[in-house]
Amino acid sequence: MNTALRCLSSPQKLSQRTAYRCLSTSAVLREEAPTSSTSPNIGTTPSPRKPIGGIRGGIIGFLFGFSLASAFAAYHLLDEYKAASAALQASVEELQASTEKVSAHVRRIEAVEKDLKALAQNSASKDDLSRVRAELKKVYDGLHIEFLDLRSHVWGMQQDLHALAKKEATSIRV
Repeated sequence: MNTALRCLSSPQKLSQRTAYRCLSTSAVLREEAPTSSTSPNIGTTPSPRKPIGGIRGGIIGFLFGFSLASAFAAYHLLDEYKAASAALQASVEELQASTEKVSAHVRRIEAVEKDLKALAQNSASKDDLSRVRAELKKVYDGLHIEFLDLRSHVWGMQQDLHALAKKEATSIRV
C-alpha cells in the first residue's frame, strides 16, 4: 500500500513509472518492466446500465418467444414436408408400377386383336358359309339325280337282260 501512495504523491516518479499500475498492491505487477506506452493504463469505465422497463422487457420477451415459436413451427413444417414428399414419392413409384402393368396388358390386348383380325380375314363369314352350303346342296342334288338316272338305266339293262335270258329276244336297249 505504501508504493501505491508513493505513485500518487510524486508526479516525477509517475512519469518514470508510466507502465506500472499505481493502484495495484500485487508484487508481480509492481516488478514488471515498463512498456513503450507513455500513458498509464487506467482501464475503461463501465457504462451505466439502464434498467429494462416492463414495456421494453415485454417486447423483447414477445420477440424472443415469437422467434422461438417460429423456429419450432419451421422445424415441424420441414418435417411434415419431408413426410409428405416421401409419401408422394412412394405414390409416384406405385403409379409407375401400375402404369407398366397396364401398358403390358394393353400390348397383350393389341397382340390378341391383331391375331383376331388375321383370323377374321382368313375365316369365312356367314354369307360365305351359306353360299358354299347352297352350292354343296346343288352338287349333292345333281349327284343324286345322276345316281338315280344311272340306277334307272342299270335297272332297265337288268330288266332287258332278264327278258333276254327268258325269251331270247332280239332287241336290246343300250
